[in-house]
Parts: sequence; structure tokens; C-alpha cells
Amino acid sequence: MKQSKWWDYLLVIVGAIIVGVTYNAFLLPAKLAAGGLSGITTILYELFRFDPATVQYLVNIPLFILGLIFLGKDFTLKSIIGTFIVPTAIFFSKGIVPHGVTDPLLSSIYGGIVLGLGLGLVYRGNGSTGGTVTIAQLLRKFTGISSGFSQLLVDAIVVITSALVFSFELALYALIAIYVTSKVIDFAQLQTGDNKMVFIITQNKSDVINVLHESVDRGVTEISALGGYSGEQRSLLLSVMETKEAIFFKQVMQREQPNSFVIFINTSEILGRGFSKGKYDIES
Repeated sequence: MKQSKWWDYLLVIVGAIIVGVTYNAFLLPAKLAAGGLSGITTILYELFRFDPATVQYLVNIPLFILGLIFLGKDFTLKSIIGTFIVPTAIFFSKGIVPHGVTDPLLSSIYGGIVLGLGLGLVYRGNGSTGGTVTIAQLLRKFTGISSGFSQLLVDAIVVITSALVFSFELALYALIAIYVTSKVIDFAQLQTGDNKMVFIITQNKSDVINVLHESVDRGVTEISALGGYSGEQRSLLLSVMETKEAIFFKQVMQREQPNSFVIFINTSEILGRGFSKGKYDIES
């Protein structure tokens, strides 16, 4: 196995451990259901005192099986590692972090930062922590809505439920944690920005277009280009996507089209279909 592959696995393992420890250190003690599976386990712990690690195992196992069936090519060994190390880290860190931070403001800020760092490492290693990320991908596959909006929908349901179980105030703190986490993940992955303009220079135009459609379901514009040094004819493909879609697309491209040259650029605002005003696609 190449050194880069070992490095990817190390990133996934370390990131997943950070995610699990962060849950016990910040989110659970402050009763912050900051979206995702961690938010669901926090709510179930408050209502029924269900063990968070056990809940995550029980939820992740059927989700993993569904993902393996319907999203098979996206479920690698690194996804398995990330999915099951998180609840394992939660289980073993209970004694290491016996009390944690109970102040909701501190937990939402610092918990969001550390959680974003952990998830960012997992994503940089091209892994996944499973949970509601799998739910969002399944929603995208069967409903056609974007993966970013799918994840937002799932997180919104968790936060609204937390407002009913805990309080409206704690739900607002949970939103702060979600926002901080997303920004730290974004910084770790693609250097800030809410949406991305993606340029791909490739000699495998058809394959890359198929990857775009199958992985994030975004349109693409093709521009003819000429290599300045080689003089070879190439295709310059242009697409725009949400940040979470860009992260997922980056992982797929690294795996399936490693020789393509891909550039991610921040956009201040995108108007059109799929973004701030409906669903935006650049059509070829």
C-alpha cells in the first residue's frame, strides 16, 4: 500500500477519534443536539438514558448496509473505519472525559471548532463517519435534491426536535455549533466559502462528466482549451456546486480521475436554480 494511502487511513482514524471525544467533552454535557447522528443520540440520551455509543452502533449498522447496497462504490474501507471508530471513541472516552464543558456557548463554539477539525481530517482522508451523511446521500439518490440540501434537511429535523426536548435556547446554541463546524470543515477541505466554482482540465471528458452527474448531479459547461506547453487539445469543464457536494466530488475525483487537474474557487454568491434562487445548473 502506498504511503499516501496509509496517510489517508491515519487521517480518518485520528479524525474519527476526535469526533467521538468531542461528543463526550462538549456536545453531550451541554445538551447540544448539533445535527447529525450525534444530535439524535443526545436527544435519545436525554429522553431514555440510552447509551450514546450503543445507539450509534445500532443506527450505523443498518445505515451502512443500506449504503453498501445503494451507494456501493462510495463505501470504501475508510468509510467503514470512520463509521465505527466514532462510537468506539465515544465508548472509551466516557471515563477520560467524565464531566466535560456544560456551558452551551463555550460548547457550541469550541465544540464546533474541534468537531469540524475532526470531520475535516476524516474528509481529507477521503473517509466518512456514516450516520446522517448516509441518509443525506440516500435522499439525494432517490429524491433528486442536492446532497447539501439533504444534509441541511436532516440537521434541521434534529435541531427542531431538540428545541422540543430541551429548549429553544439550546437549539439556537446547537445552530451555532453546526455553523462553526461547517466553517472549520470548509477551511480544512477547500479554504472557506459557501459555494464552489469548479474547473476541471482533463483529457477524459466523458468520464469526468459522468462522475459529475453521478456523484453530485450537477450540470457542466465545456470549454475547448489548448495546453500552453504541450500544445495538446484538452477540455476545460466548468461546474458550480455547494460546499458539501464539492467535498464529496473531490473525494470521488481523487479516486476515479487522479490525473485530472481540478481547481476549486470560492464564490461570493450564485443566483439560479439550486442555489439562492432555485436550482442552478450550468448546462452544456
